[in-house]
Amino acid sequence: MSELAGRTFLVTGGNTGIGLATATALAGRGGTVFVACRSAAKGQAAVTQITAETGNEDIHFLQLDLADLAAVKSAAQSFLDLDRPLHVLVNNAGVAGQRGLTVDGFELMFGVNHLGHFALTTALLDRLKATGGSRVVTVSSDAHFQAKGIDFEAVRHRTRAITGMPEYAVSKLANVLFSQELARRTEDQGVTSYVLHPGVVASDIWRRVPWPARALLTRRMLTTEQGAQTSLLCATSAGLAEDSGRYYENGQQKEPSQLATPELAGELWSRSESWTGP
Repeated sequence: MSELAGRTFLVTGGNTGIGLATATALAGRGGTVFVACRSAAKGQAAVTQITAETGNEDIHFLQLDLADLAAVKSAAQSFLDLDRPLHVLVNNAGVAGQRGLTVDGFELMFGVNHLGHFALTTALLDRLKATGGSRVVTVSSDAHFQAKGIDFEAVRHRTRAITGMPEYAVSKLANVLFSQELARRTEDQGVTSYVLHPGVVASDIWRRVPWPARALLTRRMLTTEQGAQTSLLCATSAGLAEDSGRYYENGQQKEPSQLATPELAGELWSRSESWTGP
């Protein structure tokens, strides 16, 4: 219970699925945990559940809507105003199979899965650097291998595919590129960056698939607790301290898509910076 005592973790989407399993495990090992999500009711319920399961009372809710950049900046400022250290930011939240636009006019999955997390991370980056020995862990997917690149014009328009899967793949490629570029930009600055595929997990991401098809689809998938294991490894393992910018799957380093190049990562970062503003 004392292993992670004195360390502060912020988990986006920590109210459900892999995020809840990750937050619960960190709390169970003594960490201070902030559960960041859009719904206050669901976030507070998660805080209550985690506290009851672990006995750790240093669990907190942070209001965060990744589909609204102004709300993201407000959430980051709310955390900064607490004047706490931040040892690990887990960019876990995500959407799949949903179509639409964010508040700021970006394709929904790109806007939430990548751009919202980009804005949150960069807003908290000085605090991460000041804390020292800190980490940014970003949950991607092996779906990123299906992306054929990033059409920077298309991400400014509503989801086009009926299934949304091509757009989802692009957002997950963006996660990989972001994590790699973050590692390059924070080298020797006290921050390391990791990106991972959690496995195919029976989480709430499949909630829009109708029953009983959903039951058939998910019955052979990993549990959320199993799916959280690689996130926890990247967030806490001392053995990974020198491995910034790497991609992980099943607890092991793996080469990401060949499209994950420094050139594309640099372009994505530059455009994301201009889109999210000062």
